[in-house]
Amino acid sequence: MRLKSIVASALVALGVAAAPATAQDAKSPLVTTEWLEKNLNDPKLRILEVSVEPGLYERGHIPGAQNVVWTTDLVDKLERDIAKPETFQALVKKLGINSDSTVVLYGDNNNWFAAWGAWVFDVYGVKNVKLLDGGRKKWEADKRPFDTRAVSLEPGNIKITERNTKLRARLADVVDASRSKNAVIVDIRSPDEFSGKIFAPPGSQELSVRAGHVPGAINVPWGKAVAEDGTFKSKEDLKKLYADAGIDGSKPIITYCRIGERSSHTWFLLTKILGYDVKNYDGSWTEYGNTVGVPVVNTAGTVWGVK
Repeated sequence: MRLKSIVASALVALGVAAAPATAQDAKSPLVTTEWLEKNLNDPKLRILEVSVEPGLYERGHIPGAQNVVWTTDLVDKLERDIAKPETFQALVKKLGINSDSTVVLYGDNNNWFAAWGAWVFDVYGVKNVKLLDGGRKKWEADKRPFDTRAVSLEPGNIKITERNTKLRARLADVVDASRSKNAVIVDIRSPDEFSGKIFAPPGSQELSVRAGHVPGAINVPWGKAVAEDGTFKSKEDLKKLYADAGIDGSKPIITYCRIGERSSHTWFLLTKILGYDVKNYDGSWTEYGNTVGVPVVNTAGTVWGVK
């Protein structure tokens, strides 16, 4: 038996193995599927599904959950921007969110768009927002109940704040960080996207004319942060994962992907679980890779879709 296994076995026997990232204290940014099922009838709980697959919510959702459509509820319909303040204020009122509510978001695709939602909620100062660890994938795997009934609640009383610009990176911030090294840039896409071998994952509609990555960016694919069941790895494992890549929270961090949803997943864990100073670049590669005059690194040699 290897030394690592012997040490791990000893820690388990002593009950001091690495704690999971999920904890059920009030300060935890995550809730487990077990906790959520036990608290479904809590009148202060607001459960929101933010999935990317149309019709998924209607076919069955966590009992009491309300549907939030990321393409219309969380973003502006006319500009490429997050929802305007008045739009978002109307949304949280309609969802029945009060100042003392606990908001739990979940969704498909490993919570990518649920994490996007958590980021937008944070930008507008909504407190006590958590992710269901593992999202729909874990809820389904646990064979927990689904419901098809629509939910209607009394209008909420929460008042949103001004946008928190400290949580959002813009193109100029990324270009400046790339040149000055005043922030760590984390590209969470796949290695093939990072190298420029592919322009986007198969089936993606949102594309850029150039492939590759931002000069100086560090590639840590989002999937390395989760276990097989979609839950986040332990806080200790997450800290080591990023430290091994040279990311320890000693400098501000900017995360990006293709359109900002996968990077929201990494933004969430780096900010909420590890406590680092992180901005999400929601313009991501579809903005950067289409921008005239900014340098890219393309180790695969693809230019305009060919070599």
